[in-house]
Order: sequence, then structure tokens, then C-alpha cells
Amino acid sequence: MPAVTSPDGTLISYERSGSGPALVLVDGAMCYRAAGPMRPLAALLGSSFTVHAYDRRGRGESGDTPPYAPDREVEDLKAVIDEADGEAYVYGISSGAALAMRAAATGSGITRLALYEPPFIEGPGNAGYTADLREALAAGRRGDAVALFMAHVGMPPQAVDGMRGQPMWPALEAIAPTLAYDDELLCGGQVPRDLASAITVPALVLSGAASPDALQRAARDTADAIPTAEHRSLDGQTHDVQADALAPALTAFFTG
Repeated sequence: MPAVTSPDGTLISYERSGSGPALVLVDGAMCYRAAGPMRPLAALLGSSFTVHAYDRRGRGESGDTPPYAPDREVEDLKAVIDEADGEAYVYGISSGAALAMRAAATGSGITRLALYEPPFIEGPGNAGYTADLREALAAGRRGDAVALFMAHVGMPPQAVDGMRGQPMWPALEAIAPTLAYDDELLCGGQVPRDLASAITVPALVLSGAASPDALQRAARDTADAIPTAEHRSLDGQTHDVQADALAPALTAFFTG
């Protein structure tokens, strides 16, 4: 599998498909190429774009190099963009949207930016979640860290308990440390307006009309904070957006 080397020496694995202008896809929490939404989406976008899907550091076939900092992930994304001749459209979902937004604020070769429901949701539970997550990871309790994340995003306790016995649970535990990376990118749930205001490329912020109100509000707030952004709601979609509903919206924006 192809890989690029980030400035700190970390190998970042990616795959390329399709033909046309370069487009890089950025996954959200607990997702990577072999376990997430990007391969089905890439298959639909490949007729219009050369799609680059990559494993964020600490996930899938990519490496990791401590200590973590959000700027390291920006460098990873830029390394993938550099491989795509130095310029690319970028789409990010959830915490991947927060990462893509941070990269666009620094330039990074991004020429158009699309975001789906960046979860900048302020709340009294955020500080407690951060502390409990880091405690669990420091103690090596990766399963508890995954369970904390699932509860934090609203999964019922009985559903979390049921998932612990499923075959996919060890794979989730393997990438549990990256939950702290996502948490750091989300800035305590506040839209990073200093970063947003620095974005100068055309931007689209999407949300699902069937998503929780907090996520829809976060998408609108993010769009309001980016001077070049528009907001669009996708009928019938939730945070688990379907590729066949998303692909036409992205294609229209990136080719418009």
C-alpha cells in the first residue's frame, strides 16, 4: 500500500482511485480506510476526481510518533496533498472536519473545503469526558476509553455493553489512543473562530436534517465562522451520512 512520510517521520498510508482533480478524504473518530465510510464514498466520487483516502496517524496501516499535537495531523494531511501534486480539494467528516478546517486555515494546498458536521458542541460534560478518557488511556484501559467515547456521543449503556462482546471490539481498542487526538482537535467543543476566520478558500459545511439539533447547530455555527462558507442541510440524513446522498452534494460543490 502506498505511503507518504510526514515531517516527523511517521508513515501515512493512503490509497488512490478514480481520475480527475485531486480530492482528499479525512475520516472522523474511530474510522479508517478498512473500517469507515470513505471507501464507499470514494467509489462514487471516482468518476469525477482522483480520490485519496488515507489512514490518519495511529489508525489502520499508518504509523504514529509521540508526542501528539494537532499540527502533526495537519502535516500528515499536507503530506498527502503534496503527493497529489501539491493541491487538492478536501472533504472531512466529524473530527476529520475539524482537522481539515485547521489545515485549511494554514493553507496546506487546499483549494476547496467541504465539512460534514464538525462536532463543536459545548457542554458541561466535555471537561469530565476529557479527564476520564485520558485517565483510562494512561492506565491502559482501552476498552473503557472506547466505551467512554460511545457514551459521550449518546450511545445507550446497554448498546455499549453489547458491543464489547462483538468481534470488532478488539479493532476499536487498537485505535483507542486516537480518541484523545480527536478530543484535542475539537477544542473543548468550541468553534475555533480564529482558525475559521483565516480560511479563504471556498467552503461548504453540510449537516443532516435528521441529525440531533446540537450537531445541526454546530454545522451552522461553523459555517457562520468561516467567511467563505455556505451551509447546506441534506434531507433525511444523520451523522452517519449515506454515501449516495453525500456524493452528489460534494461533486456539485467541488466542480462548481
